[in-house]
Amino acid sequence: MSTIGKTRSGSTELRRQKIDFSCGSCPDRTTQRRKSEANYDSESTEVLSSTDEEERWKDAARTAEIPAEYWHIQKLVKYIKGGNQTATIVSLCCLKDYDLQVQIHQFAIQDIGGIEVLVNLLECNDMKCRLGSLMILAEISSNIDIRKTIVDLGGVPLIVDILNSSAKDLKTMAGETLANISKVRLARKYVRQSGGIPKLVDLMDVKLAVLKTPMEELSLDEKESVNMASAGAKALWSLSDSKHNIEVMRKTGIVPLMARLLKSIHIEVVIPIMGTIQKCSSQAKFQLAITTEGMIADIVAHLHSTNLDLKMQCSIALYRCAKDPTTRDLVREAGGLEPLVMIIKDKANRDNKPLLSGATGAIWKCAATDANVHKLDSLRTINVLAQLLNDESDEVLTNVVGGIAECVRFKSNRNALRVAGGLPSLVALLNSSHAPLLENLAKALKECAEDRECMQILEELDAVRLIWSLLKNTDSRVQAYAAYAICPCVENASNSGELVRSLVGAMELVVGLLGSKDILVLSAVCAAIATIAKDTTNLAILTDLKVICKLAELVNTSDDLLRENLAAAIANCAGYGNNTQELGRMRAVTPIVGYMISNNPKVHRTCAMALEKLSADPRNCITMHQSGVVPFLLETLSSTDTDLQLASAGCLRNIRELALRAEECKLKIQD
Repeated sequence: MSTIGKTRSGSTELRRQKIDFSCGSCPDRTTQRRKSEANYDSESTEVLSSTDEEERWKDAARTAEIPAEYWHIQKLVKYIKGGNQTATIVSLCCLKDYDLQVQIHQFAIQDIGGIEVLVNLLECNDMKCRLGSLMILAEISSNIDIRKTIVDLGGVPLIVDILNSSAKDLKTMAGETLANISKVRLARKYVRQSGGIPKLVDLMDVKLAVLKTPMEELSLDEKESVNMASAGAKALWSLSDSKHNIEVMRKTGIVPLMARLLKSIHIEVVIPIMGTIQKCSSQAKFQLAITTEGMIADIVAHLHSTNLDLKMQCSIALYRCAKDPTTRDLVREAGGLEPLVMIIKDKANRDNKPLLSGATGAIWKCAATDANVHKLDSLRTINVLAQLLNDESDEVLTNVVGGIAECVRFKSNRNALRVAGGLPSLVALLNSSHAPLLENLAKALKECAEDRECMQILEELDAVRLIWSLLKNTDSRVQAYAAYAICPCVENASNSGELVRSLVGAMELVVGLLGSKDILVLSAVCAAIATIAKDTTNLAILTDLKVICKLAELVNTSDDLLRENLAAAIANCAGYGNNTQELGRMRAVTPIVGYMISNNPKVHRTCAMALEKLSADPRNCITMHQSGVVPFLLETLSSTDTDLQLASAGCLRNIRELALRAEECKLKIQD
């Protein structure tokens, strides 16, 4: 009796009769396929269709001379379709002997309708037939078109159902097959909906003693457990491209199993579980779980592996997790900075962009902690990063510049970067169009401009003009950090006033950005205006550009960063001409007084400075007094911040003088 006809549903025989041998598709599933193509899940960024290059290759492969193996494989598929149980098993075994990674062999199976036959076999009761079918599907599903065909034919629920089997080899092959098929977005959705994720997580429940024992010392059953865990990890690695699947995995209890599998000595287990970890680590909840389960030390330990794929996965995982300060400390304590620096130092790794990107990204994020920067200094990391500024990968450059930006917060590293000749390379990168890179460049150059020796070099390289041009960038974060970078550039330039005026349209561009809807951009631009306005000539130009009106429109804000920089801009602009009276007329005084209720000392400082300048106008003094500013100013007089004390005292003096003059006038009238 044919094995295909013996199914749980009893409908496979009828389905087999509908197969079109000439085209390899099933008419009754065509509608299903069209619907599924229209419903591809939008959870990840995977490209579903083959690239043009792949299509051209396939066309060339089909028009080339067809080898004899093509016809032999098609004969075997026909035997599987029409043979009895024994013939089916023998044909599957013979089919497995071919190299099914060769594309023409995959065409042979696909062209004669073999994919549907293999999917049908997944429903039969004979374990050998199902195992043989899975072994072939696992091989040929490396082809993206075959993956999609299996999904369209309803193969995913059938494979997920096999995970309920008690046979470990069956479950292993099911996991291997799902690992390939789940690279299709719709398949990831079907696996989740079919309840496949908890079953795959269960495959990874292997005893720690088995994971730590060499393969040659394990029993046959234990070897099968290790292989099954590897297959489950591979499948979950593919499934973790979906944020919905990641959440289901977390709720299913995958985290403790991940921590256990990381301790394995079997590389075939560690690589896929590390790949799963690095994808899951993009989620904040998983980042916390990775830290609390003590996985960081194990991840760091695997950085010493000779396997480059494993190193890459570990580096990317640390890159994503090191956003958390606790994780950054754990990486340092586990000795993780040394192997990361060794990876980027090794010139043999320069062509391995994913590895280089992961390692430089991990260094960048770890450098946000001061203690880590000091450790990186002892490893002369800034010199290595400076050498990588000539890399051609935008992603690598973004991470390298990000790492430099964190390191040059310290003067010693600014000197080291200058000596290493890194400044010209940084300035040259300002011509890039990659927004994340430009953002990090602005951060790095901002820190470098704090050093007068570095600033001299930046002036010679015309860096200020290039930084200013970033204000035209369409990315709001690039605009914001470029505006912040302008502040020290103008502050420390040899002739700051003339430098700004020499840039045609520079001040118009800055004032125009005060109309932005982005709070970060507004805060940064206000900081830039506060710096530019220190030059009287520049302040006159800003006043002609109606900067006072635009600043007054922003005073009703609750954002402390914007309050701080806006108050500083008003403090530096109010003293020119009748700007003080204009701000009072525009009802800007009372909202600024309200800034004093903030808990941020920096806001108090710039607010007091703005109020001191505004109090030069008697009407503003009256408004301040009526708004209840005096108790706040009396409180800030006790501050340890000298500038805050002086500004508060100056404002109180102006209010007091007005009150005394008013009292004198009152006495004269009474006399």
